[in-house]
Amino acid sequence: MSVYVGIDVHRKRSQVAVVTEDGTVELNKNVVNGSEPMLRLIGDLPSGTPVAFEAAFGWGWLVQLLEDYGFEAHLVHPLRCKAIASARLKNDKVDAAILAQLLRADLLPEAWIAPPQVRQLRALLRHRASLVRVGTQQRNRIHAVAADHGYDRSASYWTGPGRGWLAELDLPAASREIVTDCLAVIDGLAPVIDRIDGELHAHAKADPRVKVLRTLPGVGEFTALVMVAEIGDITRFPSARKLASWAGPTPTVRGSDLKVRHGHISKQGSAWLRWVMNQAAQTAKRSPDFAVTYSSITKRRGKKIATIAIARKLLTRAWHLLAELQAADASTPPRRP
Repeated sequence: MSVYVGIDVHRKRSQVAVVTEDGTVELNKNVVNGSEPMLRLIGDLPSGTPVAFEAAFGWGWLVQLLEDYGFEAHLVHPLRCKAIASARLKNDKVDAAILAQLLRADLLPEAWIAPPQVRQLRALLRHRASLVRVGTQQRNRIHAVAADHGYDRSASYWTGPGRGWLAELDLPAASREIVTDCLAVIDGLAPVIDRIDGELHAHAKADPRVKVLRTLPGVGEFTALVMVAEIGDITRFPSARKLASWAGPTPTVRGSDLKVRHGHISKQGSAWLRWVMNQAAQTAKRSPDFAVTYSSITKRRGKKIATIAIARKLLTRAWHLLAELQAADASTPPRRP
């Protein structure tokens, strides 16, 4: 008899429910997170048993465990799952059982499980972005300290002359300490970011998708890598419209009878992809390819909406480039050894 497993994953513990083919809850227990405790509960189940779990905090170890031991992993879209399985009684036991029951009934709203190498690339790119943000915070702090004491400089603060100018400022002891500490953090981050940039450059050289995406206006190496990592397998999206809908730079639609209202962008999908597309759009909107369109939309809807529209158009072009590259690779016969 087939069984279906639902796991409500939390940071330290998880609730595991096992449901039989006829819908009977055979097991519903709370377990400490980890390979051994989890396998004590489900390790004896047959290979290929489907297991559903939400995309919650720290799910990477679980999908790796399930794949290593031959289970069929199903990552659940948490927002859509709550819409389907809303209930007055809600606790971990109920949630785990509902996941298993939805899996049994083939009603599970699934999300794509990125391969390990894609998840690692995403982690490295996000790590670099977070380090750059920390450095930006320190620079902003130094600017604020200088402005608080009436100092400013039109040229850069971070070059040799700029560092010398900062050192000569007449600042109180606490303010001087803040500037010194912020500069130390900036200097400490620089070699780490340079090392990560070297690793990312090696990734970019080895991936033909990055070269193709860099032909788009405003798309550099880092932006192209983020697009590749966040989009993943382009065949997941049958059309450019599907990709844009998933990424989130599309308006929400509320329709009833003959009335249709278009609202703000949905902001579904990857926030990291939306971020780099918006950054790329800031440059692309001035390029010959998009300048006329940007100007036209700006007159009617304003600069913000026009920039989002350019980001959407960039994403559409990216889909066509990646789809064409995928089709070319599929049609190319393998080389003889």
